[in-house]
Amino acid sequence: MVIISDGEKFKSNEARENVSPKTTDYDNKYETNIRPKSFNEYVGQSQLKETLKISIEAAKQRGEPLDHLLFYGPPGLGKTTLSTVIANEMGANIKTTSAPALEKPRDILGLLMNLKNNDFLFIDEIHRLNKIAEEILYPGMEDFSIDRMIGKGEKTKTLRIPIAKFTLIGATTKAGSLSGPLRDRFGIIHKLEFYTQEELTQIVKRTASILNVEINEEGSALIALRSRGTPRIANRLLKRIRDYATVKADGMITGEIAHKALDLLNIDKYGLDAGDREMLKLLIEKHNGGPVGIETLAAALGEDIKTIEDVYEPYLLQVGLLTRTPRGRKASPEAYKHLGYKIPAAQQGLF
Repeated sequence: MVIISDGEKFKSNEARENVSPKTTDYDNKYETNIRPKSFNEYVGQSQLKETLKISIEAAKQRGEPLDHLLFYGPPGLGKTTLSTVIANEMGANIKTTSAPALEKPRDILGLLMNLKNNDFLFIDEIHRLNKIAEEILYPGMEDFSIDRMIGKGEKTKTLRIPIAKFTLIGATTKAGSLSGPLRDRFGIIHKLEFYTQEELTQIVKRTASILNVEINEEGSALIALRSRGTPRIANRLLKRIRDYATVKADGMITGEIAHKALDLLNIDKYGLDAGDREMLKLLIEKHNGGPVGIETLAAALGEDIKTIEDVYEPYLLQVGLLTRTPRGRKASPEAYKHLGYKIPAAQQGLF
C-alpha cells in the first residue's frame, strides 16, 4: 500500500479542489459574474452552437417554444451556461433547479404551474429525478398539462390542468442513467465535448479581462494546457494563479508566474494533480502496471469507489494514461513515459 503523509494529503486535497470539474457554492457565485450571456460571448462547442442557432431562429419565426433540450457530458463544460444563453437568445426567462431538490410531487407541480408561456425550466442532474417527478413531467412536456387527482375513494378522478407552453432543458453527466421514456421526450439531444487548448486560452483571456487581471499570451496558454479540457477548471486555476501573482509578483500573470503557481499546486503539464499521479504510481510500482480491480485501488488509495470512477478515471481515460479491461485498470505506456518509468519487457507486448 502506498503511504501518503499528512503534508502530501493537504497538497493533494488543495490541488484536487482546483482540478475537480464538480461545481461548488463558490463556483455558483463566481461563475455568475463571468458567465457569457450570448452566443457571441460563448467560446467553444462550435457545431452545437450553429445547430442551436438554427433551431432558435426557426422557433422564433413560428412563434413557438423551443423543443425540449437535453445536454449531457462531463461536469464543468458549460451545460448550465449554455442553457442561460439559449434563454437569453430566445428573449425568455429561465428558472433553474436540480433534480435532488424536487423530492416531493408539490415541488415539481409548483414549478410547472408558475411557469409563463415560452419560459425555460432548467433541471440539473436530471438523471436523479425520482419516478413520481418524472411521471408528472411527462404530460407537461408532451401536452403542456398536468394531471391532478381529486376526491377520495370511489369518487377519485383525474383532472387535467393546462399549464404554460414552456421549454425544459435537462442537464446530466450520466445520460445512460435516464429512463427511456424521459429521454425520448426531448426533441434536441446533444453531448458537450471537451474544449481544445485554443478555446480554453480564449476563455482564460476573457475571464481575466472581466476580473481585471493582467495576463500575457504565454500565461493564458499554460493555464489552458493544464485545465483538463474544462472551462470551469481553467477559470478556477486562473483565480488561484491571480492570488499567487498578487503576493509573489507584481500582479501580472506571465508564463513563468503561471508555471510556478501550478507547480506549487502540484498540477503537471497534463493537468494531473497529486491524487491522479498517486493512482498511476500505485498501478506501476505495486502492481506492475495492472490490471487491478477497482476495489483494490480504492482500498489502497483510501478513496471510495465512486470517487475513483467519477473523479479520477474520466480524464485519465480521455488522455490515454489509463485503460480499462475486464480484469481491471491498467497504466498505459503513455503513463509510464509521463511519470518517468521504463516499461518492463514482459509488459511491452501486452499494450
